[in-house]
Amino acid sequence: MHITIYFNDKPLFLTDTITDEIAPYAHHDDAVFMDELSAPGVNSMIHEMNQEKIHAGIYFHDDIEQLKHAFWRKFILVQAAGGLVQNPDNHVLMMFRRGKWDLPKGKMDPGETPAQSALREVEEETGIKATLGEQLVTTYHTYNDSGHHILKETFWFRMNATAGQALVPQTEEQITELVWADAKALKEYMKNTFPSVKEVISKAGL
Repeated sequence: MHITIYFNDKPLFLTDTITDEIAPYAHHDDAVFMDELSAPGVNSMIHEMNQEKIHAGIYFHDDIEQLKHAFWRKFILVQAAGGLVQNPDNHVLMMFRRGKWDLPKGKMDPGETPAQSALREVEEETGIKATLGEQLVTTYHTYNDSGHHILKETFWFRMNATAGQALVPQTEEQITELVWADAKALKEYMKNTFPSVKEVISKAGL
């Protein structure tokens, strides 16, 4: 088992073993390894992950939940939810925002469940009324906001949309384009997206 946290485009793996997914990173010269669970160790790994030269981080511990708790204490947790929406042709709803292709998502409102939040965000950002499917994956990434270290936890769901609905981009959220992407287009869009979006697409088997 492992948890992946993205620092910009770089993955930090909290893990109890080297999985097939982690193995290619483990052999990279600029990967950082840590296996001692301590506050200084966690601080050191976070510092290293923010260095430009570092390619990836791998933090070993046999108790993933304990390791997760040690990291979560270092950040302000923000929860969000989003959807991978497919139409009857199995095309995927993609949006272009701030120079990247992305999937609709946003912060959860107080009292919302992840599923409720995901459906609301999809409709607000794209105009699409979707039906909820399975939860695909939960992704994590970090960023800084006014000097605070933020860890965003995003719950992703598979969704379906009926044909004929108008695509209405939420321009106040800087969404400039909405498209239904077939397999060929999706592969092209993955060249200009976020690692967490690639993870969602992969988990969906696309």
